[in-house]
Parts: sequence; structure tokens; C-alpha cells
Amino acid sequence: MNDFIYSYPVKVYFGEKAAAKALPAELAKAGKTVMVAYGGGSVKRSGVYDEICGYLKEAGKEVVDFSGIMPNPTYKKVQEGAALVKEKGVDFILAVGGGSVIDCCKIIAAQAVTEKDIWEMEFKDHVYPAEFLPMGAIVTASGTGAEMNNGAVITNEETKEKAGVLGAYANFAVLDPEYTMSLPDRQVISGAFDTLSHSMETYLGSPRDVTLSDEIAEAVMRNVIRNIRVLLKDMKDKKARTELMWASAMAENGILKIGKVTDFQAHQIEHQLGAYTDCNHGQGLAVIHPVLYRHMYKDGVEQFARMAEQVWGIPSDGKTPEELAEAGIRALTEFIQEIGLPSTFTEMGLTDKSVLKKVADTCNLTAGCCKKLTREEVLEILEECW
Repeated sequence: MNDFIYSYPVKVYFGEKAAAKALPAELAKAGKTVMVAYGGGSVKRSGVYDEICGYLKEAGKEVVDFSGIMPNPTYKKVQEGAALVKEKGVDFILAVGGGSVIDCCKIIAAQAVTEKDIWEMEFKDHVYPAEFLPMGAIVTASGTGAEMNNGAVITNEETKEKAGVLGAYANFAVLDPEYTMSLPDRQVISGAFDTLSHSMETYLGSPRDVTLSDEIAEAVMRNVIRNIRVLLKDMKDKKARTELMWASAMAENGILKIGKVTDFQAHQIEHQLGAYTDCNHGQGLAVIHPVLYRHMYKDGVEQFARMAEQVWGIPSDGKTPEELAEAGIRALTEFIQEIGLPSTFTEMGLTDKSVLKKVADTCNLTAGCCKKLTREEVLEILEECW
């Protein structure tokens, strides 16, 4: 395990009626004007919006609406939100939604208190914001774990980059599984697969010598696999949703990453694919993971073999590490098919194969990956995904 410093700033209110406990306590510390940010309106249809605004009015707050945050939030939307904050004198941002809404608000919270362009600061000057408007997160779609960290995935449509941008940590997060009940089934499963992806990408980072962090990651992965299967039998199973919501948080609150340089190569490839196609994140990861792993497992064979045994329950039975690793990748592939996620980009509905080279030429190549990929190999992986 590498040396580390660990600090965790987000206060979590978890469970039934968590918002009723969190908002009166936390907003007593905030100013009068609260911006409620959300996506396409599902929070209104589900009744969550009215419930949250009721708590805000009881607390004597003035509400400013900021709606229309898209599934792959754009930098233009960030700027729109920051302008609204300045115009209305917003004191606190409340993100109500899934990872996209929360990510967008993290960067709004940074952009709203500076005249500098956040994108240029981070990617040209390599300077990161240190001051933020305070914000909270109410999670209505779990899987991304966005409420647990200060990283945001934002698409810059002008430059055709979908990249990780650092912004604000939420002062607090509300995780009530009841708020996920109105989501489409496929969205719930895609989100849960994102949690599995986060755990795998952390687990396969370096060092690959099995640490306490890795053993916790194994438990998280087993939990996600088991509870996705429970949900497939009954999408209303509250216990399974509760477990998946906390697994999502555990995968991104830093615990699994302690002492690790993470991989996240699958995420980096999918992010750039999303910049060119606006594809569903969880589905893109489901297509990319098995193909990527077939290309890189020999460079991290012991860790892949352990994952096959400890996560997928494959007995070694005299198998070589390579054989065990291959069996684990097959188990992942079969699981993706079992839970109804796509196995190819064509199944996802992508039609323009010419974007693949653009994705390969522009995606970030990560330091923690088992194998340092070339752009030619990334293109080969993407073509095999088609």
C-alpha cells in the first residue's frame, strides 16, 4: 500500500426521510436564497421537488429554480448556472438528482465565485479552485457516487472534450433509497453497473498486491452483483436499493482508493466516446470493460485471478492464473448479458463508426492502468466493441 493522507468532508444523511433530518439542520447555517438545481423534470413528477421545496419554505428560504441539466452536463450549462447564481444572489446550491446534476453543481459552485474561466484554469494553467459557494446534494439516482467527492465529469462541446473537472465538495448529502423508486428500471441497473465499474477500476490500479482497500472493494463488488440480481427479480425491493445506494457511496468516498493509484482507463475511454456521441455512461462502460480487460489482463494477471475467485466465486481447481483471470472476464461478460446491458456499441444504437478514431486520439491514458495502452490499441479496443 502506498503512503496516504485521508480526510472525508461530506456529511451523509442516509435512510428513510433523510431529507427531513438534513435540510432543517443544514440550511439553518445557509443564507436566505437557495438555488434548487435538477434535470428534466422527473423530480417534479415524482413529488420529490415539492417535498424538498416544502422543507425550504419551512426554513424561510427563497427558492431559485435551475432546471434542464442534461445527462452529460455541458460546460455551457455550468456557465448558465453560474450566471443565474450571480444574478439572483444565491447563497446556497441544492443539487437534486443523479450524478449529472450533482457534477454540474460542483463546477457551478466554483465558477460562481470567480471571474476566471474554470476550464482554462484547470486545463491550461493547471490551477484549481479553492473557494466555492456552499452546496448540498440530494441523490435521486444512485450509482455514480458523485455526492461523495469533488470531481465532476463535464462535456465541453466546443473542444469536444468530456473530462474530469475539480469543483466543490457537497457540505452534506442526502441518500434516501425511496427517492430512486420512480426511476426507469434500465437506469437503475446502468447506475449500479457504474458502481461495479468504479470498484473494478480502483481494485485493478496499482499496487496490485492485495491491500485492505482491495479486500473492502471485493466486498463492495460482491454486494453490487448480488443486489442487482435481487432487483432483477423485484425492482421494488427496498433493501436491495438501500444496499446499492450505500455501495455507490462506498465506491467513491475514497475508502477503496486509499494507498492506490487507480486505473479508470475504461472510464476515460467512455468519457471521450460520450463527448462525441452523448451515449449512456453505464451502458458504454458495460461494452468497454470486457474488451479492455481481454487486452490488459496479462499485465495484471494475479489481481485479475484474485478477482475471479473472490468476486465471481470461480474456484481455482488447478487453473493457472491466466486461466482463472480469463474465466473471471467471461463471468463479467455473462453478467452484463444477464442484467440486460448492451455488449456492443451497435446494441447501444451508435451508428457513426468514424468517431472511434477521434475517441482513441483524444482520450486520456491513465497512469494506474495495468498496461500502458497506445492510441492504436485503444482504437483496436473500440473497434472490437462495435
